[in-house]
Amino acid sequence: MTVSKITLPQSVSLETWREARQELLAKEKELTRALDALAAERRRLPMVPVEEDYAFTGPEGEVSLVDLFHGRRQLIVYCAMLEPGAAPCEGCSMVMDNVGHNLSHVTARDTAFVFTSPAPQNEIIALQKRMGWSAPWYTDQGRRFADAFGAGKGFAVNVFIRGDDNRVYLTYFTTARGGELFDTHFRLLDLTPYGRQEPWEDSPEGWPQTPPYEWWLLRDEYDM
Repeated sequence: MTVSKITLPQSVSLETWREARQELLAKEKELTRALDALAAERRRLPMVPVEEDYAFTGPEGEVSLVDLFHGRRQLIVYCAMLEPGAAPCEGCSMVMDNVGHNLSHVTARDTAFVFTSPAPQNEIIALQKRMGWSAPWYTDQGRRFADAFGAGKGFAVNVFIRGDDNRVYLTYFTTARGGELFDTHFRLLDLTPYGRQEPWEDSPEGWPQTPPYEWWLLRDEYDM
């Protein structure tokens, strides 16, 4: 068997490394301040009232959009890619793995988080049991909600706020790479020399890379 040569970063003295690290740290701090400013601008986005009624099915039966708040003021809805009878989406499954049990820290700030999908509850519950997921996950009846709030054939993240009169307002939407905010594994890989190891990345010549989506699997399908 032929073993390919391992490509490594340049080896330098500790002093040279510290100088390079300080230069990068300055840029990291600049980015942090920019992200703080962007978050402040996001908090100042206007809101739009949700005029339609949307029905969902959960373990407790049929519920409305306002029911998904579970009495809290704010709501984050992740429209996941799981159609009736379809295989689960590896990317959405990564998000569910990363959400884990962190929702207690979200709910502590008067915010609910739920997943929705067109798949029926028996398929959702079976997948939750297989993967050990505990986040609330509701059936989007007729995928009316996903179609109305930008999921299309993919996924979407929508944020809502509830008024004192229980009227619901949309405040934020994102999709595509905006969903990476949930992906701790990408944040961790971004810290490493090889990064995510995907061809779109700007990496040195010879770095290991394979196409995105192709290496993504449900966590119990990796050969490790």
